Amino acid sequence: MTQTELSYRRSAIEGASPIGLAIALFDVLVGDLRRAASALRANDIELRCKELNHATLVIARLESWVDVKNGDPASQNLTKFYAYLRAKIMDASVKKSATLLEEQIEMILHVRTAWQQCDLPSAEALEAASPMQREPMQESLNISVERVAFSQSA
Repeated sequence: MTQTELSYRRSAIEGASPIGLAIALFDVLVGDLRRAASALRANDIELRCKELNHATLVIARLESWVDVKNGDPASQNLTKFYAYLRAKIMDASVKKSATLLEEQIEMILHVRTAWQQCDLPSAEALEAASPMQREPMQESLNISVERVAFSQSA
């Protein structure tokens, strides 16, 4: 990925709504799992472990954004979903099942689509998050974008 493309991605992240940032992390997660499935098929243990470890970190980041103090059903469902994903990713790794990873990708894409429908690109949505709330999200996404850029060029 060129420096121009990396700059473009960073700009997109900086201008994204909080939901847009979560969607971007879902995209990173899907990429990790696709590369892990491919590594499983190629019997590349090192790449599989690297991708699954990163996927687990992305899930942890997404989970850290869930408002568990609120305790509403949506928060509870997201927490259960992330725990389920983590368990299935471990299961796929132990069973060496690319198919199981691909099933998780389908579920992630389904949830991503639901979030995408909620994301309204309006000034009000962008103003809803204070700079203090957005800063940690943007920092973690910048790291993810750099990692994706590196992994796509390698």
